[in-house]
Amino acid sequence: MADEIALDLEELHHLQTIAKRPRIVSLISSEICNLQKISYHYRRIAVKRGCLGTPSQIPTPISSASKVSKDPALKYITLGSFSWDQDNDKVKIYISLEGVEQEKIETEFKPVSVDVKFHDVQGKNYRCAIAKLNKEIVPDKCKVVVKPKRVIITLFKASKGNWLDLQFKEDKLKPSVDKDRDPMAGIMDLMKNMYEEGDDEMKRTIAKAWTDARSGKTADPLKGYP
Repeated sequence: MADEIALDLEELHHLQTIAKRPRIVSLISSEICNLQKISYHYRRIAVKRGCLGTPSQIPTPISSASKVSKDPALKYITLGSFSWDQDNDKVKIYISLEGVEQEKIETEFKPVSVDVKFHDVQGKNYRCAIAKLNKEIVPDKCKVVVKPKRVIITLFKASKGNWLDLQFKEDKLKPSVDKDRDPMAGIMDLMKNMYEEGDDEMKRTIAKAWTDARSGKTADPLKGYP
């Protein structure tokens, strides 16, 4: 098994040198990282069985993250306020934060998400995370640069073009188009989304409309809606 993994890694490294499209390079790099972890696991098993040298002689998997101890008990302050801009190739996120040390930054870039942690910044830990970006990025090319009074996170776009927003936002008020679907189902979904997103007055109005419709006072659930 270990020999097969070594051969796979060798071929993936070769493909990585000839690949040109950013998304393909990202996929190959991700698979190389996974195989390196599997290979490391098998080599440790071999050490325990006495087939190889000591664990200290085994090369560790390559990681793009900074060397920061990962303690699940750590608490982070969420950095929800930041600015950003873009050009045709990349997006830059600007965070106002003083006292950040480059070696105490932990990054996790994925094709559609970003998670950057800043440890021990004047005794506190901070975190900037975007669960779903507007479009895909190239994780291996992304980086974090520390300035005296701010931090710049640079995300390289997987495909050139303009982003309408930094984060992906689903249009909940836009009913889905389905020719075979009952037309009333779209209205029902729209009403449900309006109820979930609306204020207390909106919710009372919609709730009354549904109650009246069910009791037979009106056949139209939208009747009475301003």
